[in-house]
Amino acid sequence: MAFSIMSEEDDPYPAWDKTKTPIRIFFKDARNVFKLDELGREIARIALPAALALAADPVASLVDTAFIGQIGSVELAAVGVAIALFNQVSRIAIFPLVSVTTSFVAEEDTIGSVSIEAEDNNDTETGFFTNDEKSSMIPQNGKGEDAHHSRKPLDTTFENGKVENGRRYIPSASSALVIGGVLGLIQAIFLISGARPLLNFMGVKSDSLMMTPAQQYLTLRSLGAPAVLLSLAIQGVFRGFKDTKTPLYATVAGDATNIILDPIFIFIFRLGVSGAAIAHVISQYLIALILFWRLMGQVDLLPPSIKHLQFSRFLKNGFLLLMRVIAVTFCVTLAASLAARQGSTSMAAFQVCLQVWLTTSLLADGLAVAGQAILATAFAQNDHDKATAAASRVLQLGLFLGLMLSVFLGVGMTFGAKLFTSDVDVLRFIGIGIPFVAATQPINALAFVFDGINFGASDFAYSAYSMVLVAIISIFCLFILSSTKGFIGIWVALTIYMSLRTLAGFGRIGTGTGPWYFLRN
Repeated sequence: MAFSIMSEEDDPYPAWDKTKTPIRIFFKDARNVFKLDELGREIARIALPAALALAADPVASLVDTAFIGQIGSVELAAVGVAIALFNQVSRIAIFPLVSVTTSFVAEEDTIGSVSIEAEDNNDTETGFFTNDEKSSMIPQNGKGEDAHHSRKPLDTTFENGKVENGRRYIPSASSALVIGGVLGLIQAIFLISGARPLLNFMGVKSDSLMMTPAQQYLTLRSLGAPAVLLSLAIQGVFRGFKDTKTPLYATVAGDATNIILDPIFIFIFRLGVSGAAIAHVISQYLIALILFWRLMGQVDLLPPSIKHLQFSRFLKNGFLLLMRVIAVTFCVTLAASLAARQGSTSMAAFQVCLQVWLTTSLLADGLAVAGQAILATAFAQNDHDKATAAASRVLQLGLFLGLMLSVFLGVGMTFGAKLFTSDVDVLRFIGIGIPFVAATQPINALAFVFDGINFGASDFAYSAYSMVLVAIISIFCLFILSSTKGFIGIWVALTIYMSLRTLAGFGRIGTGTGPWYFLRN
């Protein structure tokens, strides 16, 4: 066997110096943060299309809102409440489903590729893994470091990643589609059957002029819930393959269809808010159809039997992330509720600042997706050097992105706040919130990137439990600071909330615990 000597400069993933403390991972090769080497190009290929796909839906929603606004203010307000309700219910299922799917598919696809390459080489001395070894490569959740040293093997009676007729068999892909479809049907039934009481809960009174259009829109749009969950499950599969271009193309095609159909159904067919809902549902089924068609060409979705599916892994880790989503949603919803209690002026300003605060996270989410996909692959290969290099790079890029957004928003919102409102009192409150919105961007970006890193390492348990602890502390801060400092207090509490999320990420890697044990061994 021939060996070649590679210098440190030529090695894309230099070995981690075990004499260094784990905390130094955050500064590893910082001078190469913008270098378009192999790792830099891989991050860019995944992150940029992912960020664009995430940004496509808000843009389409803005156009959607503009068309509905032409019908009347009552209809616009009604649809706004219906969309908020639909999105809140959807988010509970979407986030765990997509996050778990991405990690599991990346792991199984990597192990399958290693197996195929080993069979092709037919050489046990090349360093490839045996069936037992590759079965133990997929990270499992557990408590403490031991869970990551002793990993529970997968059922390998039918090879993960096995290729037949040019298509791979990925158990988690099949599982994700089944779970996504079932969750979509449950969501549709729940929203359609409970539309009126749910809208009452959202503040729409039964005798309000908003009730009829809100119920019409919510009922019709809920018919698209199975397509939404199914398409997002498939997007998780493609992310696991490190392919974010296919979901981008499908999303753009669907959103463009929605924008074209909106004026036709709303104005030409005179369907009003019902037409807007129908256009949206058609676009969602188009996205799901395109993604399913593309996936069918790459993956064999029919498992040999039910036992080959990964339902137990999905349900276990999905429940953990469900806890996390509830904690995150509760903190932000509570902040909005406390702002509303201070009056309509405070609430209006808070909503403007919050939307800007959250929208800018889409760019960081692109980096989080890249980090998750690359790390899931690296951990499946037991390639700790690449895992270290990838984590360092996406965190450094996230920090730089946050700093750039901080400057942009600090200047842009100071002069552009009047685009959102002309009310002098609301503008004054927005001026109070601008420093917090701008200054927290680096913290926010790092928090979102840490999420991707935790999911890529299949560290779902830590991600969930730490988020619950962060939420408990943040809730106390919100109540205390909002009552003593008012509007400023809410934003101080939200700053503490995001800072704690970031510190939780630093704490896991910086101490070399859980899946990062190798940083201190």
